[in-house]
Amino acid sequence: MAVQVTIYLNESDKWHGRPLNMAILNYLHDGNVFAACTLHAVGGFLGRQRVKTSHLVDAGGKLPVIIIFVDTDEHVSRVLPKLKEMAAHRLIVRVVEIWIVTLITASA
Repeated sequence: MAVQVTIYLNESDKWHGRPLNMAILNYLHDGNVFAACTLHAVGGFLGRQRVKTSHLVDAGGKLPVIIIFVDTDEHVSRVLPKLKEMAAHRLIVRVVEIWIVTLITASA
């Protein structure tokens, strides 16, 4: 069974002085997670905060960044505790069962 995890961040979030989204992406890669991507949004909000968009001059690094990754339930369960530590102040959504219809593998 495949599991999808989506993590909602801000582009200004940091982990040990580095952009949090890149730190998480590198952690997932080093942990041999099956697939992951980072999406930079042009607008969004978190909770009751005001809507931030790329059209605002004062967005100030608060635009949303979304990380999505997919792997087996067992592998996700292994990497999730560290992700909860890294993104303790952000929303992490775990979708327990997804279906992979077509799998395309890249040649190294």
